[in-house]
Amino acid sequence: MTADPDSSHSSPPGQRQGVVRACPACGRKNRMLFSRLDVAARCGACGAALAPPAEPLAADRGDELAAVVRQSALPVLVDFWAPWCGPCHSMAPEVEKVAARQAGRLLVVKCNTDVDPAVGAAHRIASLPTLALFREGLELARSSGARPAAAIDGFVQQALGRAA
Repeated sequence: MTADPDSSHSSPPGQRQGVVRACPACGRKNRMLFSRLDVAARCGACGAALAPPAEPLAADRGDELAAVVRQSALPVLVDFWAPWCGPCHSMAPEVEKVAARQAGRLLVVKCNTDVDPAVGAAHRIASLPTLALFREGLELARSSGARPAAAIDGFVQQALGRAA
């Protein structure tokens, strides 16, 4: 299952601020700001703890992706993919495993390059799937080709270790 970044109409395009998640205790929707994903969140209605995103978020348009990458307090792993790409489909469950294992330490985003082809051009995506790791709005590393979850984790750890 893929969560969507905040799509409220109060934020103009490119100014998305977070992801909306339902409270597991009371069902109330809460906005978790990208800039505060590194701290524990609580439901505004009942005070129950809100788990960090443990599934990939969809950010298919350039403005959405730019906002997530720029605002996130956590490193962001972007999976650039397309529906017609066989290796992309085989890697999707592996990306989901990484999102679940790294919840609260890494934000995983999937970007369908067919939705907004300008995104692929802006990020110089030459082949699919391509993984790119960002921190504080800057790309730290990228890797192309399908790989298992363990290899994706290794790619992330190596890139973050180099950037430290």
